[in-house]
Amino acid sequence: MDLSEINTAEFRQFVQDHLSEDPALLLFKYQGKAPFDLKQAVQQISARQKAGKKLPTWAANPEIIFPASISLEQSSSEETAKFKSEGVSGKFMIDLTGGFGVDFYYLSQGFEKGIYCERQPELFQISAHNLEKLNPGKSEFFEGDGLDFLAKTDLQFDLIYADPARRGSGNQKLYKLQDCEPDVVSAWELMKSKSNQILLKVSPMLDISQSWAEIPDIQQVTVLSFKNEIKELLLGWKKNSNEKRNIRVLDLGSEHPEFTFTLEEEANSESTFSEAEKYIIEPLSGILKAGAFKSFGERFGLKKLEKNSHLYTSMDLGQIIPGRIFEIIREIPPKKQEIKALFPQGKVNVICRNYSSGAEEFKKKFGIKDGGEDYLIGTKTLSGFKVFWCKRVQ
Repeated sequence: MDLSEINTAEFRQFVQDHLSEDPALLLFKYQGKAPFDLKQAVQQISARQKAGKKLPTWAANPEIIFPASISLEQSSSEETAKFKSEGVSGKFMIDLTGGFGVDFYYLSQGFEKGIYCERQPELFQISAHNLEKLNPGKSEFFEGDGLDFLAKTDLQFDLIYADPARRGSGNQKLYKLQDCEPDVVSAWELMKSKSNQILLKVSPMLDISQSWAEIPDIQQVTVLSFKNEIKELLLGWKKNSNEKRNIRVLDLGSEHPEFTFTLEEEANSESTFSEAEKYIIEPLSGILKAGAFKSFGERFGLKKLEKNSHLYTSMDLGQIIPGRIFEIIREIPPKKQEIKALFPQGKVNVICRNYSSGAEEFKKKFGIKDGGEDYLIGTKTLSGFKVFWCKRVQ
């Protein structure tokens, strides 16, 4: 890509003037009429539209150039990048897998110098341009394999960051660290020898116990979600730290409190069981991902409905609980006539957890769609499968 052709005032003005329009119609309308690469301009408009929520500051900056969609899809959001930058600082940091540069930009703010590495030539060119526009003179750029740079440099880093590519040949998803690129498992000792702190962003689908099996030195796993949707899994290591292995769960964009527990705490916790009382509590998705099935209930004095349901119950709510809370109106029989009488508009939100069917199958069977303020929760209790009509407690 020749950035000089798409980094002109006329090109940028066209992009800004048509940000709210349909990219496909623009391509048809201005074909042969634009004094610049129209396809590139339309691609920039489309990328800005897609990035509006994820990267609002970047999307609003006319100087920023956006890459192909796959690099944009895999980049961190501004919220998660800012979170990762909290409390990290020092002299030098390096991002071994720079990508679109969002994480690098925010992480490097606390350091005297940041080194950005990226081996895809076009993505490197775009990101180096953007980062110089955003923070002139603050960064150094290396086009190539970040691990090669790390092996050859004499620099010591206060932070090494990497976001290994989670897709291999054929675009299949990869969930083992060693199958990703770069292979941080094989390079772990090199990385430790060059840094005081290592932070890895890995697939949210990665099994947490698998990450510890591959890299036993990891001290903290952070499950990061935004409005209860899991976004990232972060693996952290610090030199000379005596911290016990722990899992930290945070939900950005909400007021839910942080939930942190150790593996020992989970192993030593005991679940108590009960039929449904006044409330049903569904832990945050990050807590379920982290596997805090016993420690969650014990810490908040909650009873489980059944061993594998991972729903909890209580007669009262004495403290702030990081999860969705529902007040039971009553148990109902799973019969079409009964459900139709309760919800004549055919709208009710459905949650199925450890039930005889999934939520989509349940909705299809009873002819309902998600909507309204009521909930039907299908689950298994100690006495069998049940359906509860509930209201969400805000």
